[in-house]
Amino acid sequence: MPTRIAFLSRAVLAAALMAAAPALAQAPAAAPARPAPKPEPKPAPAAPAPAAEGAEPSETSTAPSTEPSLPLPRFVSLRTDPVNLRAGPGVRYPVEWIYMRRRLPVEIVAEFETWRQIRDPDGAEGWVHQSMLTGRRTGIVKGAAQGLRKTNTDASETLAMLEPGVIVDILRCAADTPFCRVEVAGLQGWLKRDQVWGVYPDEKIE
Repeated sequence: MPTRIAFLSRAVLAAALMAAAPALAQAPAAAPARPAPKPEPKPAPAAPAPAAEGAEPSETSTAPSTEPSLPLPRFVSLRTDPVNLRAGPGVRYPVEWIYMRRRLPVEIVAEFETWRQIRDPDGAEGWVHQSMLTGRRTGIVKGAAQGLRKTNTDASETLAMLEPGVIVDILRCAADTPFCRVEVAGLQGWLKRDQVWGVYPDEKIE
């Protein structure tokens, strides 16, 4: 009897194992433990971006003037457009005129802090912020149409006829000659000082 009981116990155990075998086969193997992720280093804070070059000037700028002490009067030109011509040296003064012509030559006749009193080719005067002006020298053809000469002599070949109001870049003017080297629309030649507004009779420009 004990032998049968023991035999039946083994049979029952075997049957139980066989019944459990499919479930054991279907159970997925335990995934291996993953190591804890290492903390990523934080990036260093980005440096502030530099100011963009060529930013548009503003007449509300309060930065002090960085211009060296320059003589008065002197010729300059408009850096941009539009440019407000004000009744006085500050934004609290009313706008009397708005210039819409970049590179127009103007003459500085007075200064107050960061403001410049200018005179335009028509004789109008008022105040503009220094940031609206540039030292780039330009001139505007005055009077009748003027001939752009190939060399600095009256007998030289005429390269082009320039209508009144045309703006030219003044490249250089020798002190001992009435002619100035100018450029307009990519064409270089010579004009007399008295044919353009924007240069003094005995001024030397290099």
